[in-house]
Amino acid sequence: MRKRPLALAVGALLAGTSLVLPSALADTSGSHGPSGSYGKAPAQSEPLPHRYKVTGPDTREERTVIAGTGVSIDEVKKDSVVITGQPGQAERIRRLGYRVDELALKLGYPPEDALYHDYAEIVAELDKIAREHSGIAKRVTVGKTYQGRDIPAIKISDNVAADEDEPEVLFTANQHAREHLTPEMALYAANLFTDGHGTDSKITELVDGREIVIIASVNPDGLEYDIATGQYRMWRHNRQPVTGATGIDLNRNWAYKWGCCGGSSGTPGAETYRGPSPEAGVETKAVANYVRSRVVGGKQQIKAHIDFHTYSELVLWPMGHTYDDTGPDMSADANRTFATIGREMAATNRYTPQQSSDLYITDGSVNDWMWAEHDIFSYTFEMYPRNADFYPPDEVIVRETTRNRAAVLALTGYADCPYRAIGKQDQYC
Repeated sequence: MRKRPLALAVGALLAGTSLVLPSALADTSGSHGPSGSYGKAPAQSEPLPHRYKVTGPDTREERTVIAGTGVSIDEVKKDSVVITGQPGQAERIRRLGYRVDELALKLGYPPEDALYHDYAEIVAELDKIAREHSGIAKRVTVGKTYQGRDIPAIKISDNVAADEDEPEVLFTANQHAREHLTPEMALYAANLFTDGHGTDSKITELVDGREIVIIASVNPDGLEYDIATGQYRMWRHNRQPVTGATGIDLNRNWAYKWGCCGGSSGTPGAETYRGPSPEAGVETKAVANYVRSRVVGGKQQIKAHIDFHTYSELVLWPMGHTYDDTGPDMSADANRTFATIGREMAATNRYTPQQSSDLYITDGSVNDWMWAEHDIFSYTFEMYPRNADFYPPDEVIVRETTRNRAAVLALTGYADCPYRAIGKQDQYC
């Protein structure tokens, strides 16, 4: 198992048989190919991002202006934010009148820190789960990355080889390459549902009454690039060449309100570069095609979704592209359902629950697309920690993944009728 880089220190500031499934969800049993078969890695020409503390912004509108420079906002405090970007962007923010201080990065591989999974280990772990629980689990893929890797996934259900008329739940992780705790969350969820079936009555009931698909890494190319040299690169994007740069921010590339509202950047190389067009990102397109393939008989089978990110310990729900709670694509009942379930989940994991745009505006995000285009109750979990660290040590993996056990089970439970959370199941279900 590889050795994982040391946690980032932030200056003195802060511490076999084909499934009967749509083609978008293909069986991958025994067909992963050699680990070196994905082509030569691009030249190491991209500038590494820098991290800064920006002091002064204390409203969502001011934070949205900061994000509009193309940086990623990684942490929000009362009157400051931590961002990732390039020196030129930092200078633009200074010209807006804010104090901008660069934060030191300390990167490296401690020999004792080897429990995070790289791509090959993610695939191997999913294969192991499917092999040991073959009655309820099947290895699948939703497509391939730009560099040709399978996007690794697993389906869990009591009649796993069939496409049953059951509510479906989707979990996704690792849209952003550097967020390595999120594949660990996906693997934890896969083990939770399979190990618990037949031994835990609640989990057994959920697996028997749902179809659960877990995509353990949406962005394997970016994941591998981030760890390829023995030092973390703070890489966020996929590895797809674009004019003048490499990589698209997959979570600004979804085909709803793409580039609409100042919540992403049109500049290649920017941390929040949205790509040249909606779904231009190979991986975004693959996952979106899978979701579209689950429209059966005119009805979307996926009812609930969590997209795992780091960091900040938040439960977020749509909309992200507008500060409004309701609008053409969000009824009052839907908003109340999102908030009720979100707060219920946050009560179990002690995250902060809020509408995404309460932080700042984002556009082209997965949550907005899932809801507006498919009526899927879609949440983002920003995992541990709360403060300034994309690279927590592997000692926290077990604690921070098991911390979400109750929340994962709660949303899976609501998949038959999320409106039950506000007592309106008779009206909507």
